[in-house]
Amino acid sequence: MTEWEIHGVAFANCNCDWGCPCQFNSPTTHGSCEGVLTGRIERGHFDGEPLDGLAYVMIFQWPGEVAEGNGRQQVIIDERANSKQREGLRKILHGEETAPGATHFYVYNSMMSDVLETLYAPIDLQIDVAARSGRVRVPDMIEVDGSPITDPNSGEVFAARIQLPKGFEYSVAEMGTASCKVTTGIALELDGSYGQWNEMHLTQDGVIR
Repeated sequence: MTEWEIHGVAFANCNCDWGCPCQFNSPTTHGSCEGVLTGRIERGHFDGEPLDGLAYVMIFQWPGEVAEGNGRQQVIIDERANSKQREGLRKILHGEETAPGATHFYVYNSMMSDVLETLYAPIDLQIDVAARSGRVRVPDMIEVDGSPITDPNSGEVFAARIQLPKGFEYSVAEMGTASCKVTTGIALELDGSYGQWNEMHLTQDGVIR
């Protein structure tokens, strides 16, 4: 396998209720899964080619449970990437050059029956993991906004997190609420559902802890 490593931050929004049963190996809230996963690489490389500063957006949609397959996927990569960076990041995000089952990229891609053409576009991405805040804009294609959960009784911010010591995506993720509108090859619109923020540190062999 080609050696690679990425370290940065990630922000996701899916259609599950807050907490997302999938994080506990349980069936999805609504019997299907769809969502958006975004990230910014603060430092990283693919086969020695630097990936620092690049962003990406991934759109997923399954008609049933993820483990049942038959999903659709599309990836958008920061248009600032040069040709080597584009190909390296495309391979990472599609689970290529990765040990089987080692990352969520690999697992998700293995559950797809329709992988749409990779797009290259300007990505305006703001992620603050500690504040559970996120904003993503890809012109004419993607709008995602995330914020902390507010306690309905006190009106104060409600902080919650999930810790997965052996997770294939992260070790610790902050929880919040998010909404999105997607108009790429996959149409998607969510309002006030599951939001997730986490530090991202991965290699071809999985999460670095």
